[in-house]
Amino acid sequence: MGEFVIKMPDVGEGVAEAELVEWHVKAGDPVREDMVIAAVMTDKATVEIPSPVTGTVIWLGAEVGDKIAVKAPLVRIEIAGEGGTAPASIPATAPPAPQPPTPPLAAAAPQVTTTAATAPPAPPVMPAEKPLASPAVRLFARESGVDLRQVAATGPAGRVLREDVDQFLARGEAPTLARPGRAKKTSTEEIKLVGLRRRIAEKMSLSTSRIPHITYVEEIDMTALEDLRATMNRDRKPEQPKLTVLPFLMRAMVKAVAEQPDINATFDDDAGIMTRHAAVHIGIAAQTPAGLVVPVVRHAEARGIWDCAAEMNRLAEAARNGIATRDELGGSTITISSLGAMGGIVSTPVINHPEVAIVGVNKIAVRPVWDGTQFVPKKMMNLSSSFDHRIVDGWDAATFIQRVRVLLETPALIFIEG
Repeated sequence: MGEFVIKMPDVGEGVAEAELVEWHVKAGDPVREDMVIAAVMTDKATVEIPSPVTGTVIWLGAEVGDKIAVKAPLVRIEIAGEGGTAPASIPATAPPAPQPPTPPLAAAAPQVTTTAATAPPAPPVMPAEKPLASPAVRLFARESGVDLRQVAATGPAGRVLREDVDQFLARGEAPTLARPGRAKKTSTEEIKLVGLRRRIAEKMSLSTSRIPHITYVEEIDMTALEDLRATMNRDRKPEQPKLTVLPFLMRAMVKAVAEQPDINATFDDDAGIMTRHAAVHIGIAAQTPAGLVVPVVRHAEARGIWDCAAEMNRLAEAARNGIATRDELGGSTITISSLGAMGGIVSTPVINHPEVAIVGVNKIAVRPVWDGTQFVPKKMMNLSSSFDHRIVDGWDAATFIQRVRVLLETPALIFIEG
């Protein structure tokens, strides 16, 4: 018998260390070649690490939440024959994309050729086995009351995909996890923040502790835009995505920041330097099973309505499935925060540091509006937007939002170039 050491792989993009967010094995567990043994996170992108050998785990080199340096020993596996060491450049695999157009992580393993579209479903695992699944899929299954051991897997190396859980539920299978009754509950549970949730906590603490926020709320008459949006969706081509309000807001913001470049800026408060950006890279705050991420629609100033919508949909899908790349989750110059139909009446969005502005979208509701002679029903929506008061004065914040309001209330102006 020999011993094989797996080191923390170099996942690329200059990453020197990664945070361990999940173990798929424990000491004493058997592993097979290409089986996922751990998941690590680098700048909000989760990467899964496979075993290059078959054997038995005899040692784990870290606990969940630990930072692991590249090339540091990660796992020791007892194997038949002579031992060895996995090279630090061994590729890590990312969860496979559910649709071909969605790009994989740059660190995706080239040797994996089996896909969900071609692999025959693997039977549900035995009760003693731990199913292979990404952290996002595990969270989705837990919230849906599904025991992953009962789900047939179609992913590489018998991994359970999000689509597998969806199909399990679509077949009318009853949730397989026991639901708690109405008995009194007195237990407590301490949960260590790791991975994306820890990064969110750090980012929110940084933003609120260092940025003096000013929030400005304005109501927008969306009646004309909603009529236009309905017409465009009705007449859209098959390859065009369904339009939401956000692409129109993105184009309105592009026009508004052209007149107020200080809004489309970042501020280095350590150096005391504000950087204006000619490019408008709009972050779209998106809720995923693992937590909040901000995929970025780059160069919105060069995109039309349909292009903005298509890119936003692509990024949102990648973020939900945990396969958005590092570049797709960073580099924004201004952010939109939208809770969709649950957007409430007013919100106080937190600025995405080091940006200086964030535009919050509240829900559209039919309200009576006085037109000078009578009350008429209008589709109204509030924008709740926050600004860095060190850079943006209250007057400038109001001027920016009022310009956005005019563009949204007269949507034809959005399409006028120049």
